[in-house]
Amino acid sequence: MLLSKNYDLIIIGGGPIGLSCGVEAEKNGLSYLILEKGVLVNALYNFPEQMTFFSTSNLLEIGGVPFISHTDKPTRKEALEYYRRVQESWNLTIKLYTEVTAMHSEENGYRIHTTKGDTFTKAVVVCTGFYDTPRLLNVPGEELPKVRHFYNSPHPYIGQKILVVGAANSACDVALETYYKGAEVTMAIRKSEIYPKTKYWIKPNIENRIKEGSIKAYFDSTVTHIKEDTVVIQTPEGIVEVANDFVLAMVGYMPNYALFEKLALPIANDAYKTPIHDTKTLETPLKNVYVAGVINAGLQTSTLFIENTREHAAIILQDIVSKL
Repeated sequence: MLLSKNYDLIIIGGGPIGLSCGVEAEKNGLSYLILEKGVLVNALYNFPEQMTFFSTSNLLEIGGVPFISHTDKPTRKEALEYYRRVQESWNLTIKLYTEVTAMHSEENGYRIHTTKGDTFTKAVVVCTGFYDTPRLLNVPGEELPKVRHFYNSPHPYIGQKILVVGAANSACDVALETYYKGAEVTMAIRKSEIYPKTKYWIKPNIENRIKEGSIKAYFDSTVTHIKEDTVVIQTPEGIVEVANDFVLAMVGYMPNYALFEKLALPIANDAYKTPIHDTKTLETPLKNVYVAGVINAGLQTSTLFIENTREHAAIILQDIVSKL
């Protein structure tokens, strides 16, 4: 088996917070391994090609490695290169393309099962983010290949009839980018307006495109059925069926609760399905198992980001070192 060594710490998730936990483990001389099911900083890799972060580069820094970008707000490409340099600078121990499938309690620790073998660890940090688990529309036809929950580039949609579902930053970005590249864009918006907290440079643009009729928008409306060549939308005026080539469901993402169940992580029985944890140490009810990063807010995905969870790594490692 590819994983046979025992570790002081296993870190599940190779995003910025997982790397930060690795840096703190290095500082404290612990044996550790970061397990990532995809590529390095997998969620960032799956962001749109032309994405620009809302945060400034200094707020995305980890491990004391300076993040220098060409402008105040870095691009996806710059972020991918930066976190690669962090991994390289600290020589972080990480296994990519290694998905965790289960975790079982054993004496003095846990047995971690992965697609490339299993290993034993005394402590675990789960920091898997949420971007790779989309919220679903849960309507007939969502399984069709023309339905996309992730967006990379406007190029595939040139000359196509697009339905964008949603009204926050991602949906508005997608609607505008595809429109400017020649797509015929329609939006299905559950509320009566564009999300009020949409980025200040995007909101007036999308509102003006809707007002002038360049982008058709159905407000107070929901998608009820997706068909091969059309989409059915429930609007205040009744049912509307519009011709359609692609549906881009930009309605948000959520933590990977299927993985949490495999790990037996306790989840609060509240509206936000928050992983139960001590707010001071970030330890869960499972001894020496911690949660870090944006998953700590559960379904409240607009409250935690890289910049306000970077300190999680130091908090967790301080608690682990005091015990080990």
